[in-house]
Amino acid sequence: MTDILFYHLQNQPLERVLPVLLEKSVERGWKVAVEAASPERVEALDALLWTYSDESFLPHGTDREADAALQPVLLTAGPDRANGASVRFLVDGAALPADMEAYERIVLMFDGNDPDALDQARSSWKAAKAAGHACTYWQQDENGRWGKRA
Repeated sequence: MTDILFYHLQNQPLERVLPVLLEKSVERGWKVAVEAASPERVEALDALLWTYSDESFLPHGTDREADAALQPVLLTAGPDRANGASVRFLVDGAALPADMEAYERIVLMFDGNDPDALDQARSSWKAAKAAGHACTYWQQDENGRWGKRA
């Protein structure tokens, strides 16, 4: 059974939240794949992860690079996980993977201000629960702290 975490973004954009969660994943020794909706978005996230903080370095690469298998954080626009990731982040409406059970954890991040993203997250929740996976729902409070709501 895979743990599937739903992160409802309301008070902070993905660009502020994703690097922090990826840093925590790397600190735990997890290999991660981040799936975005398009190759252009992968490039934008790649640029973000190189520049989001002057105080830290987040080792990562894209699935287009020759050393993709060596990356602790791999950015992709498809189902690839050349780095053997056990954790998958889904952003920008990326769908739950067909092989959900191949992961220890899936993190689905969605924009709570976008009605279509909310609908897609609800459908993904229902599908994951129906498949027997453990789902949790996380939402930010007004101070930007995450709280488990379900």
